[in-house]
Amino acid sequence: MASPVRYCIPGERLCNLEEGSPGSGTYTRHGYIFSSLAGCLIKSSENGALPVISVMRETESQLLPDVGAIVTCKVSSINSRFAKVHILYVGSTPLKNSFRGTIRKEDVRATEKDKVEIYKSFRPGDIVLAKVISLGDAQSNYLLTTAENELGVVVAHSESGVQMVPISWCEMQCPKTHTKEFRKVARVQPEFLQT
Repeated sequence: MASPVRYCIPGERLCNLEEGSPGSGTYTRHGYIFSSLAGCLIKSSENGALPVISVMRETESQLLPDVGAIVTCKVSSINSRFAKVHILYVGSTPLKNSFRGTIRKEDVRATEKDKVEIYKSFRPGDIVLAKVISLGDAQSNYLLTTAENELGVVVAHSESGVQMVPISWCEMQCPKTHTKEFRKVARVQPEFLQT
């Protein structure tokens, strides 16, 4: 019969060193083994030796966007000062929960920042590659930038719902209707292309 699962928290005393040897997720102090993280207690013994005491998390830890990380996000809304986005990927790793981000008007491109118009750079529904420049707190969002050639809109759909094709760094064209729309287009690098 399997023993019931025991959960522990960081700093919880699990047993003394005579009852087991420390494994992953634990540390020793004053002759005792303590948990260093929240998770399930696991005792594994081999050949009659002292059991190895370890603590495992139930799920993998949540990956968080960090300053300098390249993120893939979807534009949710725009106004004259900034674009609001939902961060979906950090690098090529999908997030379990999306995070909110903001691309301010002055962070859209590196040159002629005063001439940037958000509606000529992004539209709701666009998929954008951006870089994290500042971490958010409980009230605000992650601050993102697209002020590099490799960053900007990678996928956009025209008003007729067709995926558009980039024709320059600032325009995309609908292959069906041939109408052109302004975007801050990313020059996608080979490592970001799915084969």
